[in-house]
Amino acid sequence: MLDGCHHDPHALLGARPVPGGVAVRALRPFARSVVVTAKGLRAELYPEGDGFFAAVLPLREVPDYRLLVTYGEEELELCDPYRFLPALGDFDLHLIGEGRHEQLWQALGARPMTHQGVTGTRFTVWAPNARGVRLIGDFNYWDGTAFPMRSLGRSGVWELFVPGVGEGALYKYEIVCPDGRRTRHADPMARRTECPPANASVVYASHHRWQDGAWLAARAARRVHEAPMSVYEVHLPSWRPGLSYRQLAEQLPGYVRDLGFTHVEFMPVAEHPFGGSWGYQVTGFYAPTARLGTPDDFKYLVDALHRAGIGVIVDWVPAHFPRDDWALARFDGTALYEHADPRRAAHPDWGTLEFDYGRTEVRNFLVANAVYWCEEFHVDGLRVDAVASMLYLDYSREEGQWTPNARGGREDLDAVAFLQEMNATVYRRCPGVVTIAEESTAWNGVTRPTHLVGPDGFGGLGFGLKWNMGWMHDSLGYVAHEPVHRRYHHHEMTFSMVYAYSENYVLPISHDEVVHGKRALVSKMPGDWWQRRATHRAYLGFMWAHPGKQLLFMGQEFAQGAEWSHEHGPEWWLLDDSYHSAGDHRGVRNLVRDLNRCYTATPALWQRDTVPDGFAWVAGDAADDNVFAFLRFDAQGSPLLAVSNFSPVVRHGYRLGVPERIARWREVLNTDAGAYGGSGVANPEPLRAEPVPWHGRPASVRPVLPPLATVWFRPA
Repeated sequence: MLDGCHHDPHALLGARPVPGGVAVRALRPFARSVVVTAKGLRAELYPEGDGFFAAVLPLREVPDYRLLVTYGEEELELCDPYRFLPALGDFDLHLIGEGRHEQLWQALGARPMTHQGVTGTRFTVWAPNARGVRLIGDFNYWDGTAFPMRSLGRSGVWELFVPGVGEGALYKYEIVCPDGRRTRHADPMARRTECPPANASVVYASHHRWQDGAWLAARAARRVHEAPMSVYEVHLPSWRPGLSYRQLAEQLPGYVRDLGFTHVEFMPVAEHPFGGSWGYQVTGFYAPTARLGTPDDFKYLVDALHRAGIGVIVDWVPAHFPRDDWALARFDGTALYEHADPRRAAHPDWGTLEFDYGRTEVRNFLVANAVYWCEEFHVDGLRVDAVASMLYLDYSREEGQWTPNARGGREDLDAVAFLQEMNATVYRRCPGVVTIAEESTAWNGVTRPTHLVGPDGFGGLGFGLKWNMGWMHDSLGYVAHEPVHRRYHHHEMTFSMVYAYSENYVLPISHDEVVHGKRALVSKMPGDWWQRRATHRAYLGFMWAHPGKQLLFMGQEFAQGAEWSHEHGPEWWLLDDSYHSAGDHRGVRNLVRDLNRCYTATPALWQRDTVPDGFAWVAGDAADDNVFAFLRFDAQGSPLLAVSNFSPVVRHGYRLGVPERIARWREVLNTDAGAYGGSGVANPEPLRAEPVPWHGRPASVRPVLPPLATVWFRPA
């Protein structure tokens, strides 16, 4: 017991009937005396040495007793933690053992509760290979000698109910490893943490009252793939540096709603020790970062966004975790959350550890975590980071550094099964939620349902959407060339349509594309300041019309020229009236606002994103002109004509084939408009379709194409 290695401290401590009465034993190091009190009873326990106090009381049954413990001159009245039955039921333990506890956070971790009529907190932790586990915290001066936890059989779960400990208490677990070492770890299931660099876990209970019932009901009835989705990606700590979750709730919803985005996507909000990781090296998978407030404060922010009509997507990172010795790494002295094979455990790119997806309890920890963010925080989507690094055993590994799977292949079968289970569970439990994969390879069936087996013999991974990394790299490569050279790279803008319907795609211009020397979006463009902004605007117009949902990282909506800094955030001063070029940046932001509003109001741009019938090329081979023209169609066949001219010259009377049944077309958006900082070349009057066959169509129109611009036309 004193070494912290006892598996059943309740068998030694507390009160129990014995021949001749009731035996009471307490472990209270440094106490001068311990007295048992109950109705009609006051009896002093005798010191046994080393902090133990005991006595046999002449009673027939165990009373409802308390302990009076004297330290120096101070006397404390305490409820004995070792008088209670386990506060975790057999069914919970069964589900944990099966790896099927879909609300694991309700069973493990610190949970304030009333148990056997007494108020306190139940602490439970999974540490199957530990020789012993003790609870330490600010309530026991971080000395766990008097707070050993009991092992609940073969489950590997340790439990202790502590009366009098409530919300806000700090705690950790002191673990005796198989080799006898003692380590101190934060709770893997902690729902609240200290603010980094401090790393203790915090006892938490939610008191937030949700007001987004109408939003959730509408979300459940909406088909994500047939609905508009325009996403504003945000790094919360740096969007407006210094703002808390509640302060962000006062500013962010209004800003996003004004710009017409349908969703925000937060870079990881789960707790992480190093701010420079942007949240992608997580230590507290169940806790929103304390840097910006409490978990209820984060709920308040999500609630505010929902009430403003904005969906919330959160980046989720199940691919790896950092090696901090107080977190998940070698949690019970063994490779518990990470793979036992060091070659499988070590992530070669980031110096982190990979999860052991084949271990039942680890898979349950992650699947339940995905459900947790959706159910507890009402998030509308999970964007899963670094999926490719999970899927391949040889990811970033040389020959000899990995072992083939049971089929002889390079696929991580455990990771595949985990992703399938995660997606199936989230979609079953959380109506209207969408999962999104950041998957950078050509894995077959990322967004295919899990029960449909593909030609490779695998069922689909079951994601709702996938980031189209190929489109992103190709299109950014195209616009980075000088216009005179773009004719030789025309295919980089058209190739995406070869595979556009192989998956359900998001078109991402994310934080990854505006850091580490890649330059901000407007700075990727060649030419002088006017040409860079014009190309930036034309590119956004092309992107919003292309099949797929859209994602744009903060700062790019107003053409920030500098790379993003997580320390300083967007350069909002570019929009101040005192800055001489503020109008240029406000013009780009005006365009983004109008793109979103026109996009949302035009079903042709989103209703048939995932089926070939929603798209048709008009001019896909005009390489010498740097022109791209295509039609988008809604479910009723109503079209939108999108035309991009990526050359710096005006093209007058540029003939384009159009459907015969539409007599007139009107310009509904023009990225060259003066309000956006353009030259103002436009088509003010509706275009009349002429019975001149062109581009394989029976009729044609002859619009003027502004320089470095995208123009949208709809039937007049």
